[in-house]
Parts: sequence; structure tokens; C-alpha cells
Amino acid sequence: MEMDAALVKAVGYAAAALSTLSFLPQVVKSLRTRRLEDINLLFLLMLMAGLVLWTVYGFLLGQWPLIAANAVTLALNSVLLWLKITLGRK
Repeated sequence: MEMDAALVKAVGYAAAALSTLSFLPQVVKSLRTRRLEDINLLFLLMLMAGLVLWTVYGFLLGQWPLIAANAVTLALNSVLLWLKITLGRK
């Protein structure tokens, strides 16, 4: 059974958009409240390592949706990591 290429692309782009944008509410909330006590540092570090690997994988395959989605998610999580580190010192 052959899949329609347009459908496959649409599903991929939708998954990338939803996965990436899912972090936006947490970033906005964290920037507003400056409270990150319940966000585990090891979770952020492991997630970001995985995102780096997904981005590299995307480059190796030449898959720009994979690269873009993971790079943006990495940037959003970098904000959380920065907040976690800087606010944790106070």
C-alpha cells in the first residue's frame, strides 16, 4: 500500500509543529513567574542532548522539517535551562 506523499508530509509537519509549540506555554509561564522549582535540571539536560542528536540526524538525512522542529525546540528549552540555572543561584 503506497502512502500519498502529501499526506505523509502533512502528518510530519503537524507533528513537528505540535511537538515544538508544546514547550511554548512553559517557557512563557517560566518567564512570567520566574519559578522553575518543579522543572528538573537533569530532565532539561537530557532532553536538550536528545534534541541536539535529532537535529544532527536531520542534517545527516537532509530533512529540514526535522532540523527546524528540533532546533526551535532546543532554543525554547535553552531559555528554560538559562532560567533554571540563573534563578537557582538566587
